[in-house]
Amino acid sequence: MTIVPFRSRIAASLMIADVWALALAGGTLAGVHSARASEGVPQRVPPPRVDVTGARGPQTAVLAGGCFWGLEGVFEHVKGVRNVVSGYAGGTRADASYDKVGTETTRHAEAVLITYDPAQVSYGTLLRIYFSVATDPTQHNRQGPDVGPSYRSALFPQNEAQTKVARAYLAQLTQAKVFALPIVTRIEQGGFFPAEAYHQDFMRRNPNYPYILVNDAPKLAALKRLFPELYRG
Repeated sequence: MTIVPFRSRIAASLMIADVWALALAGGTLAGVHSARASEGVPQRVPPPRVDVTGARGPQTAVLAGGCFWGLEGVFEHVKGVRNVVSGYAGGTRADASYDKVGTETTRHAEAVLITYDPAQVSYGTLLRIYFSVATDPTQHNRQGPDVGPSYRSALFPQNEAQTKVARAYLAQLTQAKVFALPIVTRIEQGGFFPAEAYHQDFMRRNPNYPYILVNDAPKLAALKRLFPELYRG
């Protein structure tokens, strides 16, 4: 197992990993939400009515929604995705480090840069997976045990076409009242900066890590269950 330095949020979450496991198995944990507390379990949300068309060659998408380990672990298993990089979006390059972002003062969000083939998977489909299993869009400045603005739910469109799709999809899901609570996902602008090497492919390299087992493995299982046509083993 790779040994990596931890901020207080991960250290604390690992200390209560057994309690989380009990809660997810059917117990209760007052004041703490599971990955999809607003709905109880992940759900296959409706497909976007507006999507990017005509894109050719490799495309990129930047999505933020909690710890980047889980986001990366989910999208690495989506057909048509060529590469996923964990990193920081929304702040400056100078402050894009794990320790600095952990102070919650740099304006970064933990995010992933997804490189995908638009002939196999569309930007809208990536957003559908994002809202269905990768994050809870109703949690403000947090995801599960991780609290702070660096864990916010945010989309960072890379061009005008993606911006149009993101805005339309947020409006569609909101109007349809797909979630029991209001969607707080924001559309933002900003650069993307890769995280340290020890964060890359963390879920794949450390499948039995306590944090991964409790918080992220269920997301991957939900992807396989809800989107078998898009799942890549």
